[in-house]
Amino acid sequence: MSSRLVIFLFLISCFSAKAQQQISVFFDSNKSIVNAKEKQRLTDWIINNTTSKIVAIHGFTDEDGTNTFNDSLAQKRVDFVFNFIQDKVKIRDDFKTRSFGESRQTSKIKAENRKVIIYYIEEKDLPRENEILGIKPEPVKPEPIAKPEVSYPEKLTFDNPDGTKSTFKLDREFMKQIGLGKKGEKLALQNLNFVINTFAIVPESRGKLYELLLVMQKNPGMKIDIQGHLCCMPSDKQDLSTKRAKAIYSFLVTYGIDKERLSYRGFGSSKAIYPIPEQNEEQRAANRRVEIEIIENP
Repeated sequence: MSSRLVIFLFLISCFSAKAQQQISVFFDSNKSIVNAKEKQRLTDWIINNTTSKIVAIHGFTDEDGTNTFNDSLAQKRVDFVFNFIQDKVKIRDDFKTRSFGESRQTSKIKAENRKVIIYYIEEKDLPRENEILGIKPEPVKPEPIAKPEVSYPEKLTFDNPDGTKSTFKLDREFMKQIGLGKKGEKLALQNLNFVINTFAIVPESRGKLYELLLVMQKNPGMKIDIQGHLCCMPSDKQDLSTKRAKAIYSFLVTYGIDKERLSYRGFGSSKAIYPIPEQNEEQRAANRRVEIEIIENP
């Protein structure tokens, strides 16, 4: 039984006297078509209710016969009434028919149980239709607020440890990709290289650190997890992958990024993209990487 139908069945029994309207159409024993008298009653009701709206039709039988027979008979009675009134009286788009067989008898007199009940709402009450049926409007979901576009510079000049200056062309598309990243998304920091067997970043890759720093500065609500990965060897005895992730973490903290927004981990070669030993340098480079996982980005 659908949830909407459950609402109908409950509320039909709870309608106030002003809102509840129903008419019962009675059938002869074992018949699924009404006799002439009941047919005239139904016709008269239709004439007087062309502006009403039907919300449900329920069919019943007496206790004579098997459950299977009575269920089928109750459904046939519902179908007869529905076909007789359709196109003559308004019916809800989500209108339901129900056949109860003998399971919903209401009287000790058999003849009073051989019936179909039409539940309807009169025209004067139609403005309160959903209220009467207890159907609450679907809550309106607010449109998601588009995150304001952040602009990044094309180039960045920074001081080197030896006192010289370097100018680095920034990968603005990649920075935008990180800045717009969704929770759970992982992005590898391409071309971020370390001195072999150390956690020291080669000078040519320092610009990648500043790219990440700029993204964190311009997206103050972002939280990330920095994840280090190794190539070539099945174990990370020196915990080098963690040390490399921590080196990036320490760089960001040094330049003012709150520690609460950062975490770091090393996975060694346990999450290698290519099987170890790799077949070529391209595969080794893919396994030897640092990834950023977006933890939060409102």
